[in-house]
Formats: sequence, C-alpha cells, structure tokens
Amino acid sequence: METRSFLFQNKKIAYKVYGEGRPVILLHGFGEHSNIWEPQIKFLEPHFRLIVPDIPGSGESELVPDANIDTYADIIKELCDIEPGMILEGAVLIGHSMGGYITLAFAEKYPQYLKSFGLFHSSAFADAEEKKETRRKAIEFIKEKGAGSFIKTSTPNLFTESYKEKHPAKVAKLIEEGNKFTNEALIQYYEAMIARPDRTGILKSYQQPILFIIGEHDKAIPFEDSMKQCHLPSQSHVHILRESAHMGMWEEADKVNDILLSFLQVS
Repeated sequence: METRSFLFQNKKIAYKVYGEGRPVILLHGFGEHSNIWEPQIKFLEPHFRLIVPDIPGSGESELVPDANIDTYADIIKELCDIEPGMILEGAVLIGHSMGGYITLAFAEKYPQYLKSFGLFHSSAFADAEEKKETRRKAIEFIKEKGAGSFIKTSTPNLFTESYKEKHPAKVAKLIEEGNKFTNEALIQYYEAMIARPDRTGILKSYQQPILFIIGEHDKAIPFEDSMKQCHLPSQSHVHILRESAHMGMWEEADKVNDILLSFLQVS
C-alpha cells in the first residue's frame, strides 16, 4: 500500500493505492473515509490496482471551499491524470452513497476515463422535496449540536438491527471516527447533495456495464427507489443484499466481495 496526495485548489487530496493490474477506484460516501472499504481492499488487492481516495474534508483530505458534486468529480479526474495508464486502460469506478453521486457526475463529464462504473447504495435520481427538507433539517442539527453529535445520532440508522446487535464495536468505531469531521465538511456534503441534478440520463445513454448493489433494508436509499433505476441502462448488473441496510460493504462483506470481483472480471 502507498499513501499519495496532490493539490487541488491548494488543498491536499489524499488517496491510497493497493496492488497492481487494472485500475479500480473505490469512492466512499457521506460521513465516512477511505477505510470504509477495508474488507473489499483485502479481498480485491491481489487482483487489481485499487485507488481509494478520501473525499475533500474526509480522512486525510482537506476541505475544498465551495465544492459541490461536480467539484468532487473534477478532483477524481485530477487523480486519474496523475495516476499512470488511466486513460489507456480505463478505470472502473465504484461509488457508495454520496460517492455514487460523484461517480455519476464523473461519468457525465469524463466518460473517456471509464471502462464501467457501479452505484453502491446510491441513486441517479435528484432529491425529492421531502428528501431535501430532511437534509436541511440535518444541516440545522449540525449547526446547533455539532458534527460529532450528528454522526452519533445518524450512523446507527445506516445498519440493520441485526448487524448492530452482533457488531456493536464496529458501529461504535465508525461513530468515533465521525468525531473527526468538521461542521463545515458535513454541511458542504449536504448542500452538494441537495443541489445535484437528476442524472438518470447517464444511465440511459451509457453503453458499458453498470453495477447496482442495493440494500433491501436501506433507509437512506429506499429499496423501491433503487429498483426504479435498474432498467434504465442497456447493461445492468443488479444485486440485492437481503440482509443489509446502507452499509453492505460491512453487513454482507463476503457477498459484496464476490459481487465486485465478478463484475470487475467481466466489465
């Protein structure tokens, strides 16, 4: 493993590189950083060159002022320009939750870099008004009580009750790591998600394989909403995690690893 970084608008963007071979980018979501992919990294490292960034304001990456979903996609493009062979080989980009929103923006702006992509507990639909209002309430909570309190309140809802009962230490660790977030970072993420456009057109026009990993008990990206987008691409690979909510990379790690390996081998 190598830890690398570059500057974007004079802010440090950190990422890790594991293994060798075809490039695969793993993009984490809201309230996480790159270590969320640890079970997948261990499994996939022998087969691929894994590039795992911290989104600005998460992990070791500095917050980029006034950034939005398109800005984050531009940052991934800069990363691709730095890493050798990305255009010639084409990367597979897998995005979890907010990372999926960034993946779609990247596919829209920079398709020449992509061989295929995957949406992991994510959606191409814009926020409905009800969802926007929920996010605005979250912003007010963060302003009033702080990022750490918000992560402590919201993180348990990302898991099934069964997983929380069996793995309380893992959930507690994720909450503890959430204390590292600033109010500004979480608010920026929410504002970026509220403002993002509908990108179902990308699903309709993209001609390469698209992976969908869907949690049956997901409250953040409801199952019914996730399923509505799966028929749009010409090549959909759809997998439902029957025992997962929003954190399938942990809740059903072995199954997710097999799904990713199978998709990456054919895409």
